[in-house]
Formats: sequence, structure tokens, C-alpha cells
Amino acid sequence: QVQLVESGGGLVQPGGSLRLSCVVSRTIFSSYTMGWYRQALGKQRELVAYITSGGGTNYVDSVKGRFTISRDNAKNTVSLQMNSLKPEDTAVYYCNTFQPIWKWGQGTQVTVSS
Repeated sequence: QVQLVESGGGLVQPGGSLRLSCVVSRTIFSSYTMGWYRQALGKQRELVAYITSGGGTNYVDSVKGRFTISRDNAKNTVSLQMNSLKPEDTAVYYCNTFQPIWKWGQGTQVTVSS
């Protein structure tokens, strides 16, 4: 069974940066379009960014220009560089395929607060 392990979250002040990582194990994920999702308290999980197998990227409007998704197929890792963080970015962040097909990992908590 595919395993997703997210890391890199934490508490950061508004305007700060974090880099999230997701290691995908027990599969070769290079052919998949991978996404980062987030779920704020009391809200539905939403897709914030995705990256295709060829490296093409797309972002939800609220994070464009601030977040950058990348992947390292040799390490089965997808990352999310988050800059200029805002309180509304506070959420648990998860990775999965673009149309989620794997069991969700535990996620990593990102809290943006002064």
C-alpha cells in the first residue's frame, strides 16, 4: 500500500516561509500528477497546487506568486515552498495525486500567527 508522509510544518509569523515535503513510498510516482492540499479547521480539503509528471505546475489563485511546488522523482518526493505566509494559510497540509487515489497521510500542520 502506498504511504504518504508529510513534514515541514510549524508555527510561523505572517510574512514568514516554510518548506513542506512529502515522501511517497511503495510506488514509483514519477508518472503521476501530484498535488498539495490543505484543510483548515471546519472547512473542506482543497487543492492548492499540483505538478504534472513533466513538471508543469498550477496553483489556486490565493497562493499564486507565493507558493512553489516541485518534485524530485529520484527521491519520490514532492515539495511545497511557501513564502509570504498569511494567517489564512493556516491548515493541515497533505499531498496526494491530482485526483486523490491513495490513502491520505497524517498531514503536517501549518499555523501562521503572530
